[in-house]
Amino acid sequence: MKTKRFHPQTILLIVLFLIFAALALFPFYCLALASLKPSKELLRFGLNIRLQPELISFDNYSFMFSSGAAKYANWYKNSLIITVFYTVGCMLLSSMVGYGLAMYRFFGRNLVFLCVLLVMMVPVEIIMLPLYKQMIALDLIDRFSGVILPFVVSPLPIFFFRQYASSLPKDFLDAGRIDGCSEYGIFFRIFVPLMTPAFGAMIIVQALASWNSFVWPLLVLNSAEKLTLPIGLSSLVTPYGNNYDILIAGSVLAIVPIMLIFVFFQRYFVSGLTVGGVKG
Repeated sequence: MKTKRFHPQTILLIVLFLIFAALALFPFYCLALASLKPSKELLRFGLNIRLQPELISFDNYSFMFSSGAAKYANWYKNSLIITVFYTVGCMLLSSMVGYGLAMYRFFGRNLVFLCVLLVMMVPVEIIMLPLYKQMIALDLIDRFSGVILPFVVSPLPIFFFRQYASSLPKDFLDAGRIDGCSEYGIFFRIFVPLMTPAFGAMIIVQALASWNSFVWPLLVLNSAEKLTLPIGLSSLVTPYGNNYDILIAGSVLAIVPIMLIFVFFQRYFVSGLTVGGVKG
């Protein structure tokens, strides 16, 4: 039986990747360790790597979900609702627009795609005031729909899906029509499975953007019971006292959904970003 031998270059690459992984995970280790320490310890020494078993406790986490700090669970729920509905809506609508721009020839197609590229170059902060006025006119202030709808069709996913769909053979489109499939049936039954890597990549990007969104939800949401997690955590830092222990513990839990999404979709993320690099 032959034993597998590693070349020196392979061993060196593995060591380098392990070092890079350790450096990337180091801040998360400090954050998780600090979340288990009392506030006075954080004020004295800040974030550090000292493991002190006598100070380790889960009091910060238990306090967040106690009756005295029940708002954290509500913030978490609000962020989950907005992120899920935004991501699902964005994937559905943006993929259909990108697919249409790639597969169909119609008058003004290039102009529409040019407009998508131009919108990508415009900073969101510039259009926030007119968007806010539009939300007032549509009576969407202090509603989750007011946070979701203005950005549910985003230029970046449209551009990405358009580029991905352009690399797919159009013969599938003709084959579906010959078999009697409707245009929507061709999209959902044939092209959506083929575009799975693109969906995986964009789910990570857009879910992360929605989960971490701060300025726009801060403008639209007024009620305390509708605040999202980033806004709620920022409210813990006040001129009258800084709840760093609760803030750090809440930040640790806030990372969990994004980590789960990335772990589940990361293989699609890699293949989605590298598609089109090699023409077959």
